[in-house]
Amino acid sequence: MFIHKLSDVASSNIGEGTRIWQFSVILEGARIGKDCNICAHTFIENKVLIGHRVTIKSGVYLWDGIFIDDDVFIGPNATFTNDKYPISKVYSKDILETKIAKGVSIGANATILPGITIGEGAMVGAGAVVTRNVPSNTLVVGNPAKVIKVLR
Repeated sequence: MFIHKLSDVASSNIGEGTRIWQFSVILEGARIGKDCNICAHTFIENKVLIGHRVTIKSGVYLWDGIFIDDDVFIGPNATFTNDKYPISKVYSKDILETKIAKGVSIGANATILPGITIGEGAMVGAGAVVTRNVPSNTLVVGNPAKVIKVLR
């Protein structure tokens, strides 16, 4: 495991071979699998589970309730949310869970709304805004994201 000296990692639940780069913040409760690459300028909250061989590019913040399976790619500045109706200084007790299945690829600057499941092997195009579940093995693009192709 490699943790850059300029990162702030409180979690001890990090798998072998995982690399965490500078200016990353990982809270104590986060769990990260083996052989992951957590790029610079990322933030991972407590109730986040990341599988094995996951790449999280720079500028990605993973909030409580986000679960990522194995072999997932998350492009730079992809945005995740966990509160459907956020209000300043009013924190929801019901965090919506977001599930990213095995083998998913999420393009740069995509936005994933809370409570979404992205099915196995799916791809989310760069800049897409995902407002509903994405079926397995499909490509979605646009705002709101729509299926444009079956991949397998």
